[in-house]
Amino acid sequence: MSTLGKPITLRALSQQLGVSVSTVSRVLNGSQDDAALAASPETVLRIRKLAAELQYRPNPHATSLKTQRSQAVGVLVPRLSDLVLATIYEGIDEAAYKNRVFTFVSNTQDSPAIQRELGEMALARRVDGLIIGDAHVDSANEFLEDIARRGIPFVLVSRRAGDYCSVTCDDYRGGALAAEHFISQGHTQLAVIAGESFASTGVERAAGFVGYCRTVGIDISSDWIVPSHFDTAAGYEAGMKLLSRSIRPTAVFAVNDFIAIGVMGAARALGLTPGRDIAIVGFNDTPLAAQLPIPLSSIRSPMHEMGYRAMELLLQKIKGRTVSSIRLEPELFARDSSLLQLN
Repeated sequence: MSTLGKPITLRALSQQLGVSVSTVSRVLNGSQDDAALAASPETVLRIRKLAAELQYRPNPHATSLKTQRSQAVGVLVPRLSDLVLATIYEGIDEAAYKNRVFTFVSNTQDSPAIQRELGEMALARRVDGLIIGDAHVDSANEFLEDIARRGIPFVLVSRRAGDYCSVTCDDYRGGALAAEHFISQGHTQLAVIAGESFASTGVERAAGFVGYCRTVGIDISSDWIVPSHFDTAAGYEAGMKLLSRSIRPTAVFAVNDFIAIGVMGAARALGLTPGRDIAIVGFNDTPLAAQLPIPLSSIRSPMHEMGYRAMELLLQKIKGRTVSSIRLEPELFARDSSLLQLN
C-alpha cells in the first residue's frame, strides 16, 4: 500500500523499478512461463520483491474487464473425501497456481442433476472454464452437450464420456495388467468387482480384465463379474457374496483400492488370508495400499499428473487452441495380497 493508503498500481511499480508496465503486468499477473518470457530471472525477482514489500494486489475486476477472463476455473467432482479425487484435485490446483489461476471445487455426489446445478452456478460466476470429474457414460450427458454447444471450454478428468476432451488413466490396459498378473501365477478361477456401470473407470477396467482373460482362453462367469459402489463397505458386501459360495474364485480384481480393502475384510471374516488363500488386486495404488497389514497389490494410476495435465489442456482450450485427449499409462505394483502361487 502507498503512504496514503491507496492500493499500489502497476504503473507505480514500473516507475520505481524502471521497467515497462507491460513487463510488470506479465510477471505479476501472468503464468510462470509468461514471467520467464517477459524478463530475466533477476528482474522477475526484483519485481516480485517490490510488489510484496508494497503489498501489491491485482484487481481481478479490472483485469477481467480488459482480458474478458476471470482467471478462475470451476472443478466438479463426485466427492472430495475420495482420496483419488483429492489427489487429482491437488494436481489441478498446482497447475492452476503455476498459471496464476484460481480454482474452486464442488461436490456433485455423482448426481447429473446436481452436476448441472453446480456447473451453472460456477458459470454464473464467470469462470473461464470447467474441469469435470463426474462424467457418466450411461446417460445422455445433457449438461456436457449443452455447455459444448454454448462454446464453454471444459475438460473431463479421471472419467471419459463420448468424444469430449479428457485426461484419464488407460483403464482398459490397467485391467489387463491385473489379469496378466493373476494368470502368470497360475490362476484360472478369476472374478472382478466391476464398480458402477455409469463410470468409465470401472467399466473399462473390468472390460480390460475380462478381455485379456478371453485372449488366453479363460471365460469369466457372469456370476463372478459383480457390480458394486466404489467404497469399502460395498467391497465387503461384494466380497462376501463371492467368497462365501461353495465354489469360489482363487483371485479377485477390484476396480479400485477401496473396494479391494473391503474384499480383504470379507476374506478375513470368512477365515481366508489374502495372499495365502485368495489373491486380491486393487486399482489406483493409493498411499494406504502399501501400508495395510497385508500390503495390497494395486494398479497405479498417475492421479496427480492426471489433474495437472487436465488443467494444462483446459488453459489451452481457453486460449482457443485445439487439444486432444490424453491417456496415461498404468503400472502394476505387486505386493503380498496377490503373491499366492498356484501349482
